[in-house]
Amino acid sequence: MRIDPSVPLVAAGLIGGYSAARYSGRRELGGAVLAVAGIAAGSSWLRRGPAVTGALSAAYLGAFGASHPLAKKIGAWPSVLAVTAATVGITAAATARAGQ
Repeated sequence: MRIDPSVPLVAAGLIGGYSAARYSGRRELGGAVLAVAGIAAGSSWLRRGPAVTGALSAAYLGAFGASHPLAKKIGAWPSVLAVTAATVGITAAATARAGQ
């Protein structure tokens, strides 16, 4: 099974975006990392059609949004890691299925 190049980009965007914002103290830098990785991943999704692109974009952005309230319950890093794991799994499954 071949892993789609967007899978590590999703992980890099979510974890890297949080890391950049947290350790630089600049939220906009974290947003830039999130956006660049999302755009790069999205270019891979476009080859699979608008439905896959839309669904995976929603999952990626939804993970970012969900990490904030989740962080209040379980902590920042556990939240980021949990939403990243879920989104990476969704992305891997969707791209593998769409590639068939």
